[in-house]
Amino acid sequence: MSEVLKAINFADREPTLSHRFGVFFLKGGLIPNPIDLRFQRVSGISTEVQLETINEGGENLHAHRLPSRMSYNNLVLERGYIASAIPSPLNIEFNAAFSFYKFNPSDVLITLFNESSVPIGGWLFKKAYPVKWSVSDLDAQSNSVAVDTMELAYTRFQILRM
Repeated sequence: MSEVLKAINFADREPTLSHRFGVFFLKGGLIPNPIDLRFQRVSGISTEVQLETINEGGENLHAHRLPSRMSYNNLVLERGYIASAIPSPLNIEFNAAFSFYKFNPSDVLITLFNESSVPIGGWLFKKAYPVKWSVSDLDAQSNSVAVDTMELAYTRFQILRM
């Protein structure tokens, strides 16, 4: 294929669909948790540069806006309530945090897949730890799935493109 056709194919790619993803909790930074992989929704993947405003003496037309630090939203994971004979390591981790105030930060890798299940990108969240855990409302008049919502704070994240 000519270089021109390769460039056109690269530029005209279809937008990536957001429903093919996996969440991998990496113990020790390497070994993925084999049970807690599937989630129905992930949100909070965002970062922002905080700005500091400095006013210059005698300059009234503008102020200097300088980057000061990064801020991150909490990573929010949603999944169906797990009631299994095999204990969920993630549920154990959240329970330890909220029952005993014991935190064991780990890295979290969220991977986006193409239609052939090949990773095409992702985000690596460093030193993530639990900060909020909630369960959807229990309603006797509803026939909906009970959903666990888990929030994690983290020190920073890296964008991965493959």
